[in-house]
Amino acid sequence: MSDARRSIEHLKEVFSAFLILGLTSFGGPIAHLGYFRAEFVTRRRWLSEEDYADLVALCQFLPGPASSQVGFALGLLRGGGWGAAAAWTAFTLPSAIVLVLFASGAAVFDGPVSQGILHGLKVAAVAIVAHAVWGMARKLCPDQRRAGIALAAVLLVVLIGGPVGMVTAIVIGAVAGMLLCRDQGGPVSHELYFPVSRRVGQVAAACFIALLIGLPWLAWVSSSMVVSMIDAFYRAGALVFGGGHVVLPLLESEVVQSGWVTPDSFLAGYGAAQAIPGPLFTFAAYLGAEMGALSVPFGAALALIMIFLPGLLLLVAVLPYWSRFRRLERAQSLMRGANAAVVGILGAALYQPVWTSVIVGSSEFALALTGFLLLSVWKLPAWAVVVILAAGGIVITL
Repeated sequence: MSDARRSIEHLKEVFSAFLILGLTSFGGPIAHLGYFRAEFVTRRRWLSEEDYADLVALCQFLPGPASSQVGFALGLLRGGGWGAAAAWTAFTLPSAIVLVLFASGAAVFDGPVSQGILHGLKVAAVAIVAHAVWGMARKLCPDQRRAGIALAAVLLVVLIGGPVGMVTAIVIGAVAGMLLCRDQGGPVSHELYFPVSRRVGQVAAACFIALLIGLPWLAWVSSSMVVSMIDAFYRAGALVFGGGHVVLPLLESEVVQSGWVTPDSFLAGYGAAQAIPGPLFTFAAYLGAEMGALSVPFGAALALIMIFLPGLLLLVAVLPYWSRFRRLERAQSLMRGANAAVVGILGAALYQPVWTSVIVGSSEFALALTGFLLLSVWKLPAWAVVVILAAGGIVITL
C-alpha cells in the first residue's frame, strides 16, 4: 500500500472512531478517558497502557480540556496533523451541533423515552470508568509502592478537590515515583512518535503567548464585538485547569456579566450540555449561538474554536520535548509514580461525581454491573455497551 493510500486509510479510521465516541461518550472528561482507553488501548492497540497513562498525566498538567487534548494527541499519533484535526472535529461536532440546535429552540431532550435513554447512557459512563480504573490499576499499580501512591492520590483529590487536587496528586505522585520506583521496570520499549518538530512546538508556544497577551489589548482598543468575543473565549480556555465544569465561572463572568447572554439562557444551556455526549467545552458553541449580535453559525463556530485553541496550542508546544523527556531513565521513575496517581484520580472520580450522581438505586447498580461485565468478561466494544445500556435505561425509567 502506498504512503498516500495508507494516510487516507488512517484518516478514515481516526475520523470514524472518534465520531462514534463523539456520539456515545457520556459522563464528562473522566469518562471520556475511559472510553479512549477501551477503544485505543484495549481494542485497537494504538498504544500501550503505560504510554496512554503518560499522555493522560501530561494533559492533566496543561490548561484546557484534558480529554479533548488526549483525543487530539491520539489523532496526531495515528494520522499526523490531519489525523489530529479529524479526531478533534469528529469528537467535538456532534455535541456542538446538538447545543446549537438547542439554542435555536429544538426540543431534543423532552419525553420519557428520551429521558430513559439519557439515564441509561449516564449509567454506561459508570461502567466504562469502572472498567478503565480496574484495567489500569492491574497494569500500573502492580506492587505495594505504586498502590500506595494511587491511594494517596485518592485521598488528595478527596481532601483538596477540583483541578488543584488533581494536579497536586500528580505532582506528589511523580515525586514519590522518583524516590520509590527507581528500580522497577525498564526503559521505554519504544518511542511514541508525534510528528511535531521543535520548531513547530516553539511557534505554537509563541502563538499561545501572543494571543493571550495581545487579544485583551485588541479588545480594549477596538469596539468590535467579534474581537471581544475572541478574547473572552480564548482567555476562558487558556486560564482553566481541569476543563469541563471548572470553566463555567469564567464563561459566566465573560458572557453573562457583559450582557451578551441572559442568566436564564446560560443555565438552560448548561443543563443541556450535561445531558449530551462529548466535551463540556462545546457549551461555548451554545453561548456563541445565543449572542444576538452575530449570526448563529458564525457565533457558534467562533466561540467553539477559540475556547479549544489555547489548550491545543499548549499541547503542540510541549509534545516535542515530552517525547524526549520520557526516554530518560530518571523520567521513567517519575512517570511510574505519576501514572499510579492517575489511577487514583480516576478511582476518586469514579465515586464522585460519576457514581454518586447516577447510581441512585438497585436498578442503576444492576445496569452498571451488567455493563462492566459486558466490557470485562464478554469483551464487547464500548459503543455496543453504550447502546445496550441506553436500551436498559428506557426499561428502568418507564
